[in-house]
Amino acid sequence: MAETAAGTDWRAWQESWDRQQEWYMPDREERFRVMLDMVEAVAGPEPRVLDLACGTGSITDRLLRRFPGATSTGVDLDPALLTIARGYFAGDERVSFVTADLADPGWTRLLPPGPYDAVLTATALHWLSTGPLAALYGQLAGLVRDGGVLMNADHMTDLGTPRINAVERAHRHAGMDRAKAAGALDWAEWWDLARKDPVLAEPTAERFAIYGEHADGDTPSLDWHTRTLLDAGFGEARAVWASPSDTLVLALK
Repeated sequence: MAETAAGTDWRAWQESWDRQQEWYMPDREERFRVMLDMVEAVAGPEPRVLDLACGTGSITDRLLRRFPGATSTGVDLDPALLTIARGYFAGDERVSFVTADLADPGWTRLLPPGPYDAVLTATALHWLSTGPLAALYGQLAGLVRDGGVLMNADHMTDLGTPRINAVERAHRHAGMDRAKAAGALDWAEWWDLARKDPVLAEPTAERFAIYGEHADGDTPSLDWHTRTLLDAGFGEARAVWASPSDTLVLALK
């Protein structure tokens, strides 16, 4: 990859991030497809979207390819992933990015004026513990228009099924081991590449200064999510897609 920001192959970094994430979630594209199906069902083909904890903009990328008339505001705190996102979407007036900490009670003041047709997020909010996540759901209820949606695809653990959880995890990790042997990059290896890139080295160092090596969040059950979303002010909430390990919950305002 090139050594200057102007010459950096942002598409290659975007695709590299996608492949690394797919190592953990081979069904990642399926959850995105269902998410966008439901956006279309609720808001039509030109939705105004908040891409929450957007990372490199994976959801926004798929949103705009499917709905060219959509607009997206991506929110994240990670300086390295936002660098890739801003580079990848540079010049696209349909997309804007906001640097914000979702654990900061005042983060919504940094956003363009609402409301939004849809708030979308995937494999990110498990970085939060249940207290801050419940507070965040309350804030998001205030950002979504009446009739709009929030969708969160993430790890949602049912502690009442320990044997199912154990066999699912063993099977999933066996598949990951096979993919790793075939050359897939894991999280740590991907970040090692970012550290060595002349353009991403500094924002990557900033990123690890913010987050450290690991997050200490929670993965509460689907039932917790639906109850908390209803308590936050949404009118309905339920799963609209699930894999053996993850769930896509939809809350309708």
